[in-house]
Amino acid sequence: MHELACTESEFINMKLSNTIFYLFLILNMSACSPTLITQKMQQTSRPAAITPSTFISFDGTELPLRNWLPEESVHSVMIAVHGFNDYSYFIHDTASHFAKQGIAVYAYDQRGFGNALNRGLWPGKQTMARDLQTFVSLIEQRFPEQPLFLLGESMGAAVVLHTAASHSIDVDGLILAAPAVWGWSSMPFWQRWGLTLAAHTMPSTTFTGESLHVMASDNRDMLIALSRDPLIIKATRVDTIYGLVNLMQAGFDAVEKVQIPALVLYGEKDEVIPKKPVLDTFGKPENRSDTQRLQLYNNGYHMLLRDLQADIVWQDILLWMQGRHALLPSEQQGLSILAQ
Repeated sequence: MHELACTESEFINMKLSNTIFYLFLILNMSACSPTLITQKMQQTSRPAAITPSTFISFDGTELPLRNWLPEESVHSVMIAVHGFNDYSYFIHDTASHFAKQGIAVYAYDQRGFGNALNRGLWPGKQTMARDLQTFVSLIEQRFPEQPLFLLGESMGAAVVLHTAASHSIDVDGLILAAPAVWGWSSMPFWQRWGLTLAAHTMPSTTFTGESLHVMASDNRDMLIALSRDPLIIKATRVDTIYGLVNLMQAGFDAVEKVQIPALVLYGEKDEVIPKKPVLDTFGKPENRSDTQRLQLYNNGYHMLLRDLQADIVWQDILLWMQGRHALLPSEQQGLSILAQ
């Protein structure tokens, strides 16, 4: 059941057959970038706003919204940004736990994902960043006194990084779970060429990644539920994959520009995002600031927040939000190490 969740590298790693690959090589490769079919922004004077179930963004686009609120007072606020082909419900179990600790959690379906309009079409990294910037501003207005944190999972982490580097946002910390920083600069030439050629010649072709045998988590029940969830995208367009890689490269490039304190979480058994680009991005002293902390989980998979050991990851996040340099519960129990 490893293929039940379709995530980033399941599509990027897709090996073309020899016939298709050599057909691509004889095609005339244009010098310009491929024409991506992206979503068009709304033209409206409708102001940005938050309703109980909708986030109205900067251009009037309505995006489905979920929230998990404490029964009593709100001590902190978290905005959770979902990964590729996923949607806002991804944070449900984590957010339910956090709400009991006084943390209000908000998550919206990003454009092209979940129940948002233009499902399956890539929105563009700048639009995704403007959406997040707008949402941060609205949450700050609603909770002006509470600390605000951004949590991004996989592609969502790339969105968080790109937004923090390219837009003015004032938040207290970033939590980056299995960050998708596997951009063009981390790929071998055959992957770069293959994807670029495919985006030029067959942008609307879709792939499912069912034959890649990728284990996204050890939580089998959760994976089965994802496979049956109609809001999880199962087949992805080539031009969307191309846009994703552009975003991941932007996330990689953003790291040295972001000075916001960040807790980076990565599972040693992650088969979706390769370990090397994560270590190259966050694990080398020359490539990270003093505010970035990379935590490696011995038995962690890609979906760290939903793995069978997710509760220890939740505990780590909660303690880090209170103190950046604390010895985390997973370290105390020998379940993770701090990358040096």
